[in-house]
Amino acid sequence: MNRRQFIGATSSLLMPMPLWANETFPSKPIRYIVPVAAGGGNDMIARVVTEKWGRIIGQTFVVENQSGGGGVIACQTTMRAAPDGYTLMQGYVATHGTTPATRKVPYDAIKDFTPIGMIGATPNVLIVNSQVPVKNMREFIDYARKNPGKLSYGTAGQGSLTHMTMELFKQETGLFILHVPYRGIAPAFNDLLGGQTQTMFPGLAAALQYIQSGKVRALAVTGPKRSPVLKDVPTMEELGFKGFDAMQWYGTVGPLGIPADIVKRLNETQVATLKLPEMREKLAIEAVEPMPMSPEQFSQFIKNEIKRWTALAKARNIQLEE
Repeated sequence: MNRRQFIGATSSLLMPMPLWANETFPSKPIRYIVPVAAGGGNDMIARVVTEKWGRIIGQTFVVENQSGGGGVIACQTTMRAAPDGYTLMQGYVATHGTTPATRKVPYDAIKDFTPIGMIGATPNVLIVNSQVPVKNMREFIDYARKNPGKLSYGTAGQGSLTHMTMELFKQETGLFILHVPYRGIAPAFNDLLGGQTQTMFPGLAAALQYIQSGKVRALAVTGPKRSPVLKDVPTMEELGFKGFDAMQWYGTVGPLGIPADIVKRLNETQVATLKLPEMREKLAIEAVEPMPMSPEQFSQFIKNEIKRWTALAKARNIQLEE
């Protein structure tokens, strides 16, 4: 070994090790960022999961709501945090799917994050106002084709999952249905119930009360299988729409560079949490089905989501400025 090699070797030995390398993880509370305001389904899912997760992993999760910019603020906070496993974020279909597919954002949903694992997903459901004279998908498509320009659909906003899912449906069927964007799903439902719009493709949790009351009619759900709360409603796949599995999903990510052993610890304890019998019951309140995945599976899932929605955005010319 020459002098330069000796100095390099001894210098590396003297360099301080990362803090997390010298401790049993986790040794302090874990910050869990939720990219929406407190209240609502996204926030509820985070609190339900982390409460049980904390007991299994042996530390408290501190939920921190950071709304703004459609999740951009939370994503920036997370990507800039130390990659030590003590800052995580609940990524979901907007932050790691539709938003980076439809607009320029100051983060890379793939390269700037470490996937930890999927939590679960809820299907979207194609609904119509009860006054629309159709009872199933075939009748709806026939009605739309015979009445061009007479149907409109509301969404939670440009580039939202409610928008993208309906545009995917329109691409598959060739139907013309006018898009009416709103500032959130609540006003979109108000106009659907009032008859100002006729159809929508919202998340099941938001639509369920109106379906059960008979104010709207459910024609189909997305996802790989029928929803346990809508057993009589077929999936898009059953109706011949192959690969139409768009869903509102939630998962956990951290900043890029979290050590593999910490990722493994986080993922294994998260999976154990999701397998608890009571967890399925609690998540069912938001019509969410647990979908535990390995970090590798979740990473590929995110890549597929961004690829899917980016392709659709280009095909339908959905590119937003903000």
